[in-house]
Amino acid sequence: MTKTILITGASSGIGAGMAREFAKKGYNLAVCARRLERLDALKQELETQFGIQVTTKVLDVTNYNQVFEVFQSFRQELGHIDRVIVNAGIGDGRRIGTGHFDINRATVETNFISALAQCEAAVEIFRAQKTGHLVVISSMSAIRGMPKHLTAYGASKAGIAALAEGIRAEFLNTAIKVTTIFPGYIRTEINEGAKKLPFEVDEKTGSRLLAAEIEKEPVKAYVPKWPWFPISFAMKVLPLKLVNKLS
Repeated sequence: MTKTILITGASSGIGAGMAREFAKKGYNLAVCARRLERLDALKQELETQFGIQVTTKVLDVTNYNQVFEVFQSFRQELGHIDRVIVNAGIGDGRRIGTGHFDINRATVETNFISALAQCEAAVEIFRAQKTGHLVVISSMSAIRGMPKHLTAYGASKAGIAALAEGIRAEFLNTAIKVTTIFPGYIRTEINEGAKKLPFEVDEKTGSRLLAAEIEKEPVKAYVPKWPWFPISFAMKVLPLKLVNKLS
């Protein structure tokens, strides 16, 4: 039976990029995001090119009830969800204490509370199936506290990394697997106007590397592995003034 992957935030960026990569591998896809017209265009592209089944639904992950409704609806329609990739999020953020609490709150709520809702909905399905693979997209910004516009964003991504590890701890030695992905800088629509970032890769490269790592079902993965895997060790021990240079 062909396996099915559910991807949130799949209308653009690495969400759409990963959908393309998994379609190449022959997976059926359940994709959701706020922009249905983009999802439908992606559906037509992937079904035509790869002959797989793509099911689309509108989802605003900040509507927590809708998260559960959409996930369950996918499962009822498709019968089985083999992997859920918790990808939806925002990259916004402002310096702490500069009058932008509303922006920072929205960043944390979208990247953490909404991710919690997605994890709850996914694991509920996996418990019923007694199998499944939960993938949480965190960030290299989660490794240490980050300055300036990355402070709230990094904290939200650190939160979901800890959440994923806690879920993993419960399901050790079972058929329910949990993977935390720490991407480095990937140039996407979300940051297209930003300055050139350290060791950045383009969206297509980043998506291909993400899909390749996810397929291995690791506990954790740093993407691209070089240079972010060794950098992750350095970030944990370097003085903050040196870690700041990565922001």
